[in-house]
Amino acid sequence: MKRLPVIGVLCVSAVLGLAACSDSSDDNSAAEQATQAAADLCTDLNALKADNAKLKALNPATATKDQVKDAYEAVQKDWENVKGNISELKQAEQDAVKQAAENLKKGYEDLPGDTTGKDAVTQLQPQIQSLDQASTAAATGLKC
Repeated sequence: MKRLPVIGVLCVSAVLGLAACSDSSDDNSAAEQATQAAADLCTDLNALKADNAKLKALNPATATKDQVKDAYEAVQKDWENVKGNISELKQAEQDAVKQAAENLKKGYEDLPGDTTGKDAVTQLQPQIQSLDQASTAAATGLKC
């Protein structure tokens, strides 16, 4: 008879111990997810910076409209990826990157249909520079 209370206490202790471990693994899982989201965002920000640098490096004297379009589309694709994990950034960094990306998009979309590659690169330089600065600041803030 004395064994029954001891076994009961041991079972309850084991159940509570497992429950505590379960909660801990949920916390670890959430922390792991946040870490993974931050790592994914770093990857996406680095891709955005790299493609934006390619756009920025286009030589206005020789750039074709198709080269500008291809480089712009690569930047927009990267921006879409960044938006998926942007919540990992501080609000000010989110706003800066978002505004810079939207300004580049608007600037590109506002180019007249007959704009040459040279004119496109020249006209988009301020937006390209702004996106470069914002994405660099965001990456620095994340310690990418």
